[in-house]
Amino acid sequence: MHKSIEIDEKIFQDAVKFYGTVFNLPPLASKIYAYLLFDYDKVGITFDEFVEVLSASKSSVSTSISLLLSSQLIIDHNKMDERKRYFFINDEYKKIRFEKIVQKMKDELKLLDDLNNFKKVQDEGYNEKIEAYKALLDKNIINIQESLNKL
Repeated sequence: MHKSIEIDEKIFQDAVKFYGTVFNLPPLASKIYAYLLFDYDKVGITFDEFVEVLSASKSSVSTSISLLLSSQLIIDHNKMDERKRYFFINDEYKKIRFEKIVQKMKDELKLLDDLNNFKKVQDEGYNEKIEAYKALLDKNIINIQESLNKL
């Protein structure tokens, strides 16, 4: 079997390291994700190609693909005339990722408000810092949401 896509080894290794850290992925899952980044024409990569190109066991590749699918980083499709599944980067993931970030910031804002309401003693210096932090969160939420609307 041949590789269906061309990759640059240095960029591939940089992507493996970067996405492994950013998405907290195990090494093989990070390699699969990085490999899919080079599928510019969206031809899709088969399970067998991952096994061969990455020199990994079928069970390891299967586990990594399941992790990537469940975390919505990749998607799969079956072509009409074939039994094989083809895997692709989930183009919607960027939007999903930032929606999760916005939700975490909103959750933190609520938690800060709840803590502030619970606190018995008011400390003006502390309140000033918290208000500045909340303003930063609010500003970033608005900025990210405006950008998401453009995606």
